[in-house]
Amino acid sequence: MKKVSLNNQKGFTLIEIAIVLVIIGLLIGGVLKGQSMIQNARGKRLVKDADGMTAAVIAFQDRFQMLPGDENSATIPTAAGDSTTGNHNGVITAAEHAAEDLRLAGLLSGTGIVPPDNTYGGSLDVNNTAVPGSANTFNKIVATAIPAATAQEIDSKYDNGVWNTGTIQGSAAYTAGTIIANFVWVLQ
Repeated sequence: MKKVSLNNQKGFTLIEIAIVLVIIGLLIGGVLKGQSMIQNARGKRLVKDADGMTAAVIAFQDRFQMLPGDENSATIPTAAGDSTTGNHNGVITAAEHAAEDLRLAGLLSGTGIVPPDNTYGGSLDVNNTAVPGSANTFNKIVATAIPAATAQEIDSKYDNGVWNTGTIQGSAAYTAGTIIANFVWVLQ
């Protein structure tokens, strides 16, 4: 019978395996934290963009005494390039192209009538439609195609956290893993 020496066996020791598992755990933790930081940054960017759009609407109204898109003069904000005029009724409709007027007034970058994109690939626009749970219509900033988790986080941080009440609202309940078609900030 041949005696087997434990010193000659090849393989990993428990300490080596433990070190490798710790390193793998740290790498996975770093990746998950990085993804979380990216999502938080995108949410903050959406809020910043909505605040910027709100400021642009207020600046336009201050300068021209009319809402962007709802203006009823071909010379406001400029005679050149304005494709539509509104009816000056205080209601911004999608057909009145608020983004175009904000751009022509130098308050929003880009050209044309198409609203700018938001950080999630949807749009960021100004219009007037009914908000969930209300028959009333309001002028508001509308972000489309927002992940429900992001909408919930923003609503909870800046409003009441309830999807269909307050000044920040979603078009549907904030169900995990879903996309909110229209996420709105009511202009005050």
